Amino acid sequence: MESVLLRARELIESTVSLHRRTSGRDSLVMMAEDEAAIGNAVGMLLDRARHSVSLALPGNVENAKAGVLALDRLGAAGREDLTVRLLSTASALTGAAMRDAEIRIPRLETRLTEGELQEVLIADGRLVLVRSNHGPADDCVLIIEDPAAARALDLLFAGVWSGAVRPAEHARLHGRLRSDLARRILERMRDGCTDDVAAREVQVSLRTYRRHVAEIMRELGAKSRFQAGVRAVELGLLSAGD
Repeated sequence: MESVLLRARELIESTVSLHRRTSGRDSLVMMAEDEAAIGNAVGMLLDRARHSVSLALPGNVENAKAGVLALDRLGAAGREDLTVRLLSTASALTGAAMRDAEIRIPRLETRLTEGELQEVLIADGRLVLVRSNHGPADDCVLIIEDPAAARALDLLFAGVWSGAVRPAEHARLHGRLRSDLARRILERMRDGCTDDVAAREVQVSLRTYRRHVAEIMRELGAKSRFQAGVRAVELGLLSAGD
């Protein structure tokens, strides 16, 4: 997850550099710096979408004004020809705009992740709106039409999406795997402890430990114990620094 987000930030920074080096007429990167311009940029992206819109929202909704606006406009339009993929954190999903979107957007798919997200909107994998912290204004977005950059950001979004879970699955996993015992077992699975050592450390029998491990792996859909530990970090069941 962290490597995916790092590549996304690096790509965004490179597009800002591209914008600064390229003349306005020929540039494949356009910058919107004020509220009206951002609103126009969101409208342009949605108008040009024909098949899909992918949207990532950070946990801080103040840093997702373009995304919230896009959800509102998608809900008002009620377009049944668009598949809308919303990638969000659990905290962001509790907002009124998110609840309203679930009702008003016909073909909305939502997945949750605990990782830090960069605000991004992608239309048909070829047109991207992304927030930048490197522009001349504190609150600005970029519209990227460069095919290579847009495709790369679309693939990065797909990578995070594939590791995220549906809201109901998120609630189920957090309910079943939030116990102190489950967390302690997950820590040892992530760290690669042997069963004998781990069972002694969590103070259960070896047989009981292995039964818990099998149940946890089944819940997480993991094929290995290490993968289960990594998956637990992705889902916020463990922090990377535990």
